[in-house]
Amino acid sequence: MFENGMGRNFWLYTVGRWVSQAGWVVQDVAVPLYVLDQTGSGAMMSLFIMAELVPRLLVNPIAGVIGDRYDRKRLMYGLDIARGVLLFAVIGFNLLGIYQLLAVQMAMSVMGAFFSAGIVGMFPDLVPKEQLARANSILQSGGQILRILGPILGGLIYAIGGLWLAILINAVSFFGSGLFEILIEYRRETRELSSVREVWDDMLEGFRFMKNSRNLMVLVSFGIILNTLLNPVFAVVLPYLARIELGLSAVRFGSVETAATLGALAGNMLIALKLGEKSENLLFGALFAQLLCLTGLAFVTRSILGELAYPTLLGIIGLIGLFNTLVNIPLFTKLQKAVPDEVRSRFFTAFETAMMATTPLGMALVGPLLDVAGTTVIILSLTVPSVLITLYYYLRFREIVINIGSENAEVVP
Repeated sequence: MFENGMGRNFWLYTVGRWVSQAGWVVQDVAVPLYVLDQTGSGAMMSLFIMAELVPRLLVNPIAGVIGDRYDRKRLMYGLDIARGVLLFAVIGFNLLGIYQLLAVQMAMSVMGAFFSAGIVGMFPDLVPKEQLARANSILQSGGQILRILGPILGGLIYAIGGLWLAILINAVSFFGSGLFEILIEYRRETRELSSVREVWDDMLEGFRFMKNSRNLMVLVSFGIILNTLLNPVFAVVLPYLARIELGLSAVRFGSVETAATLGALAGNMLIALKLGEKSENLLFGALFAQLLCLTGLAFVTRSILGELAYPTLLGIIGLIGLFNTLVNIPLFTKLQKAVPDEVRSRFFTAFETAMMATTPLGMALVGPLLDVAGTTVIILSLTVPSVLITLYYYLRFREIVINIGSENAEVVP
């Protein structure tokens, strides 16, 4: 189906990730259902979401240090097996109380941060540089398929065996993933930490590396600004538009997310089967197309489109998913190519931390304004500045962005 050249290590890594994602998506559906069944509290649901986000945000910089210093392969399979052991303990000791599960959620978040720091540093070394965009797309395609099937499977498994069965399946999946990862052939020089001071120095070095590379700072600043402006559209405005303004049923509301996932899957398959490395040159074109679609959401109302509002929403969301993938995969691939191995984990955890830290700001501002201004005004207030900023970066930094990751890109340590 796909071109040869990925290699055994890539497929061991990818199948392992798909196995663990399959288990996680089942538990990710079952836990909210269980919490709501037990408490009926939206506030408790919010607490579970915070228990996953906040610990990761706090430990990310330290995780990046560990990912650059220690054996990434052992970090990867060790944490998968450790998460499996933790979930088996939850079942074995019947730790299914709400606050017990909350503590487990926090522990899983911390382990997930260290796991991600290892794999983000390791993955670019498992495939040839010229195949990296295609490799990212193949990996993401499996994840998108699981996102489509996951809610159905998770709900069915919860209905049959409750949270106990969902956690059991996730525990087994972590062990299965770990077995695939043990077989990966990966060697790199490690440097053990000798003091807390070294942890602090290494953390700062990750941020300094980002700051001191002009080319990377262009791309990173661009990504952070757009994420701050546009993330509230996806996380807050779109659900409000679908459920409140259009009054969609639960089934139709779910179909909106399915349309986005199908669009993203189509984008990943397009890169994997057709575009490959060429997709990196289409980044700006895909971004302008995505912004055009996002701006179009402002006019998807019953007062303008009547009964055509719902199918129009599905079509636009599908296109947004497609173009979003054609932006994110090339962007991530460029960074993977440009950042050297010795600082890669720290760079990506610093980048993720910066993105996560700015996200709540936009959401906190947008949420209260929705009831006052409505979706049309809010969407235009976020997308029009995004278009102008993208135009500025295109005119000023296009060559820099396009050339990042190539052999002649300027990366100053």
